[in-house]
Amino acid sequence: MAVIGLDLGDTRVSAALFPGGTGGSDPLVRTDAALADRDGRAVARVVCRAVRELAAGAAKRGESVDAVGVSVAGTVQPGGLVSVPEIPDFSDYPLGREVEAAVRRRCPVRLVPRPGACMLAESWSGAAAGARDAAYLEVGKGIGVGILVNGALLRGSADLAGGIGWMALARPWLEPYRQAGCFEFHASGKGLGEVARLLLAATPRYEGPLRAVAPHALTSEHVFAALEMRDALAAEALGDAVAYWGMAAANLVSLFNPQRIVFGGDIFGPALKLLSRVRGEAERWALPAAMRQVEFVAAALGAAAPLLGAARLALAAAPVAAADPPGEPGADPAADTDRATRAGRP
Repeated sequence: MAVIGLDLGDTRVSAALFPGGTGGSDPLVRTDAALADRDGRAVARVVCRAVRELAAGAAKRGESVDAVGVSVAGTVQPGGLVSVPEIPDFSDYPLGREVEAAVRRRCPVRLVPRPGACMLAESWSGAAAGARDAAYLEVGKGIGVGILVNGALLRGSADLAGGIGWMALARPWLEPYRQAGCFEFHASGKGLGEVARLLLAATPRYEGPLRAVAPHALTSEHVFAALEMRDALAAEALGDAVAYWGMAAANLVSLFNPQRIVFGGDIFGPALKLLSRVRGEAERWALPAAMRQVEFVAAALGAAAPLLGAARLALAAAPVAAADPPGEPGADPAADTDRATRAGRP
């Protein structure tokens, strides 16, 4: 028995063959491919080619592929429909059905947004190991969250749970929120560059290091670098982000009473030094009793998490999966997938 885990990003596809049952989280074979400027149909071909190659590799080992898990840097909806905004012509694409055909045998195909995959991975062998109630807050170009409730991944009625970038954290409503959502506009990696641009425009006398960067080229990397130089404008931009991260975390604590909140994504590399401030902000807003027992922790698995989470999803879905998959005794993170995420079967 073997399973395939696959991570579809906006620039790369990574896929690996994993041992089934309690074989562990180390892949047997791995393949990676850059997406370059491919459109949706071409990206799907890359994905399916990787699945076919790994299935053939499993056959050479005398193994069958018993399930496929796919992590997606975008949204997933019933029927295996996938949307990745950064990939042209890849909206509501029937990726699940095509992956199922690529395996060339009838087996479960499960798809999950990337923050959910990261949550599964961190609960399997990372920073949330042993926790049955947890959240993974991913802050990168955008913002998303994966939420584990009583050992199962929260999916929502149409698999759209986790869109925390759209959380309303400020008023009045502003026109830019229409495209990205309030939280994401103010506190994502892309949002930090935009906030810095707005602050520069509002502070004509500022002559610090961020003034040397063309406004349209400002990124979160510039802001963090300026913070290291004790730049006041960078400190203001990141102080604003800390407030938003803290408020969002407080809402997760009050609503879901998690044991841990795991902070990951590209921004919570450099932003980890601000995590104590994020917790301090959350303590101002959250239900005190729930706040006292929650841990704020850094992600442990880094870039490996989406692929491991996809494998964890596949292991739980495999017909002969162990009764208690490693890392989450008694839990089935693929709960309700017969309704929502079996590829091609709404």
